Amino acid sequence: MALASPPTPKEDPSEDPWMEKGPPREAKWWYSTFHTVTAMVGAGVLSLPYAMAYLGWGPGTMVMVLLWCITLNTMWQLIQLHECVPGTRFDRYYDLGKHAFGPRLGPWIVLPQQLIVQVGCDIVYMVTGGKCLKKFMEIACTNCTRIRQSYWICIFGSTHFFLSQLPNFNSVSGVSLAAAVMSLSYSTIAWVGCLSLGQVDNVSYAYKQTSGADYIFRVFNALGQISIAYAGHAVVMEIQATVPSTPEKPSRGPMWNGVVWAYFINAICYFPVAFIGYWAFGQDVADNVLVGLERPSWLIAAANLMVVIHVIGSYQVYAMPVFDMLEKAMVKSFNLPPGLTLRVIVRSAYVAFTLVIGVTFPFFGDLLGFFGGFGFAPTSYSLPSIMWLVIKKPRRLSISWFVNWTCIYIGLFIMLASTIGGLRNIIADSSTYEFYS
Repeated sequence: MALASPPTPKEDPSEDPWMEKGPPREAKWWYSTFHTVTAMVGAGVLSLPYAMAYLGWGPGTMVMVLLWCITLNTMWQLIQLHECVPGTRFDRYYDLGKHAFGPRLGPWIVLPQQLIVQVGCDIVYMVTGGKCLKKFMEIACTNCTRIRQSYWICIFGSTHFFLSQLPNFNSVSGVSLAAAVMSLSYSTIAWVGCLSLGQVDNVSYAYKQTSGADYIFRVFNALGQISIAYAGHAVVMEIQATVPSTPEKPSRGPMWNGVVWAYFINAICYFPVAFIGYWAFGQDVADNVLVGLERPSWLIAAANLMVVIHVIGSYQVYAMPVFDMLEKAMVKSFNLPPGLTLRVIVRSAYVAFTLVIGVTFPFFGDLLGFFGGFGFAPTSYSLPSIMWLVIKKPRRLSISWFVNWTCIYIGLFIMLASTIGGLRNIIADSSTYEFYS
């Protein structure tokens, strides 16, 4: 008697027939590489030398390497859990949460934290894109009339009203690839520029001189900056959902290949910038290492333009799962017909929302440091390990058990440190805030 073949993997079933239609599963393994790079490597890489200045060579290097290893491990766990039930694919982070914690509790545990990451990053990318576009124009055209930063944010945001109409992850692969190339390019400009500049006069690697309490808060903020730099896990399930899968060749194989290459690119972006930037400027390094590289001006202008192109792609990578979620909610709650009209309305409204918040609160980066502690650390450090313990149930006191509990406690510490440091920065910098500047 012939054995029955294993069921073909499908996405997590839904009550609504339209919602059972999964994403197009046509992505190649390298799509996951540049989607992951675009999601992880942001303009925050340019602040890593500044974080090193508060941690020093020893602790700073240890934190950089440790968090790289931890997040690679938790990324592997999410990839493995994507098809942990034979015949089912958990195409969204909250679908996996429902399987791990139950259909009622799961979405409440996962969804708010995931949305903090996705929506928060999109707002920050609006501000970052506008600021870098403004800086590029000021360097490239010194005689041009200066306009407000809020106008530049609007100019940057206008591109997303068109790009947001691309239907799914596969359709933004070209934008994501360009963004990944740009992230590698401006990171290389940063560390090569520091290397060619050499060490500044009287460079010092002593800890920054400040009060004890202030120093602790700044260390917390530095830990938050480094930990958030590795936070691309909020969209990994949605990226893997686009990779084809069969019983003979499950999606976790090509997805893992793509992620390994993404982490390699991440390493050659992050570590040289952090270490060479700190080596060149020491404790006097600026919070954006490009600020210290004033010459040649054309190269600095090019680096800022590369940041603009990169955050265009990053915005779309983080927005796609939100678009999918909003459209499904509108279809289910208001019985609206899916299609182009719904897409235009929902996605344009989301882009307008993030644009208005970005223009109104151009200091949103400080707010993200506070609220991000509730989202970045859990989705990248704690939640994958908790779900692994719940679903896989490794033997108590085994290596896997110890590793996962270590990741959970480190994630909790980072969450508290980032939240406290972000709150302190909001209070300390509140006197300099300008609305609609």
